[in-house]
Amino acid sequence: MIEIPAVSSAYDAAWEEHGHLRAAVEHVRGWVAARGLPGARCDVVQLDGRAPLLLVDVPATPGAAAGGTVLLYGHLDKQPPLGDWSEGLGPWQAVIRDDRLYGRGAADDGYSGYAATTALEAVRGAGGEHARAVVLLETGEESGSPDLPAYLEHLADRLGEVSLVVCLDGGGGDYERLWLTSSLRGAVQATVTVRVLETGVHSGLGSGIVPSSFRIMRRLLDRVEDPETGEVKLPEMVVPIPEERRAEAAQLVALHPEVAVPRFPLLPGMRRASGDDVELVLNNTWRPTLSVTGAGGLPDPAVAGAVLRAWTSFRLSFRLPPSADAEAARAALETILTTDVPYGAQVEVGDYMVMNGWHVPAAAPWLASALRQVGEDVFGKPCQSLGIGGGIPFMEMLGRRYPQAQFVVTGALGADSNAHVPDEWLHIPFAVQVTEAVAHLLDAHARAGGHPPQN
Repeated sequence: MIEIPAVSSAYDAAWEEHGHLRAAVEHVRGWVAARGLPGARCDVVQLDGRAPLLLVDVPATPGAAAGGTVLLYGHLDKQPPLGDWSEGLGPWQAVIRDDRLYGRGAADDGYSGYAATTALEAVRGAGGEHARAVVLLETGEESGSPDLPAYLEHLADRLGEVSLVVCLDGGGGDYERLWLTSSLRGAVQATVTVRVLETGVHSGLGSGIVPSSFRIMRRLLDRVEDPETGEVKLPEMVVPIPEERRAEAAQLVALHPEVAVPRFPLLPGMRRASGDDVELVLNNTWRPTLSVTGAGGLPDPAVAGAVLRAWTSFRLSFRLPPSADAEAARAALETILTTDVPYGAQVEVGDYMVMNGWHVPAAAPWLASALRQVGEDVFGKPCQSLGIGGGIPFMEMLGRRYPQAQFVVTGALGADSNAHVPDEWLHIPFAVQVTEAVAHLLDAHARAGGHPPQN
């Protein structure tokens, strides 16, 4: 699977012609089919012009109580190689060193289909029970899952009434316990271009007469972000932080300070945004932030001439709180950047990527009990919940479609697994434990009948 360069469609305009996404789906389909799960049906589904997905439908065991469908989610598309990998490693080369499996997609999250299938096998092998289970592996997650709404609509009748969702695209801060994702941020990305001239002019002749497009861009950004604190000013991007999430952040900092706030490689003398770790956790999980992730119209300093440039373009990436309305945030952003523009400059805002966040519902008694048991029996330590600064579009879509379902967002991705960057690796023993934990949860769900939480 690692050897297939299944780069997500956002990074490969000719993805359909190259056929790598389809090859990844077919490869995993063949593996699952060969496992011989009783009654399992493995289908490759592809709508016109959309990236394919794999749907594995496994009937319930005979002794399972009626309780709806379990949906196990993962994705098979990958990030680009990105940079130089260490000696002996490469993005499309599977290498095992000690307990690590190296290669692009190893931890994010090519293991998911294998883990889900193996967990179902393990339940049966141990004499346990599982409800009807559907393994859904898409190939567009790294592109923001643009095709998933169409597939969910197309497959709605086949999915049936989902009562438990297990997402294997998560992870945590260490390899000692099961980490549960309690929230995911949404996002609004947009490209903003400020134009002041038809063509650039000599800066000695034009400066002071023609306002700089960069200065106008600065003023526009000051409308949406406080330049001193980084606080995002748009009301549509701000929500009240739930008290249980504040308590969770405080607990995470108290019990796992090394996990709560990763120690990024800051330069000497560089300070973090706050000296309070709890506030840093909340900044990263429940407060909106802005990052400028790209720029255009700016030549390399080594070749920059004395030119008053005609335009400046920035790629803006807003991370939104889990419960913010991403479309309302997008509309507000466009309005504030294009209304009453300084000096009458032309402003274009487009190339949007809009994604809602997600907030986990309360755990039903059977699930809370099963998670406690998994912590004791599989890991020897209690499970730990935490919010994640990133997003998984699929979770918000499913949360809307199945409001009564229980959710377990977990996975084998560690804080140092190098997802999206060179030398990505999967911790094999931890992936085994996560798989075992999923098997226990499947059995607990089947025996409980998948009952929703009681009010």
